[in-house]
Amino acid sequence: MAEAKIKIEGMSCQHCVMAVKKALGDVPGILESDVQIGSAVVKYDESKTKNEDIETKIEKAGYKVVK
Repeated sequence: MAEAKIKIEGMSCQHCVMAVKKALGDVPGILESDVQIGSAVVKYDESKTKNEDIETKIEKAGYKVVK
């Protein structure tokens, strides 16, 4: 199991948190996610997904991943 700590710009409310959680729910291999305004900590199975896939899904939901 791997863990990604992701900084996210563009989140300002609980609706944003729910939108990111929903987007992450569509990614296979995610075992656990803790999403807060401005960040997410995601635990995932590296054999099923990659950190880049998770970041792409967040950006497709309308938010910017800060590297």
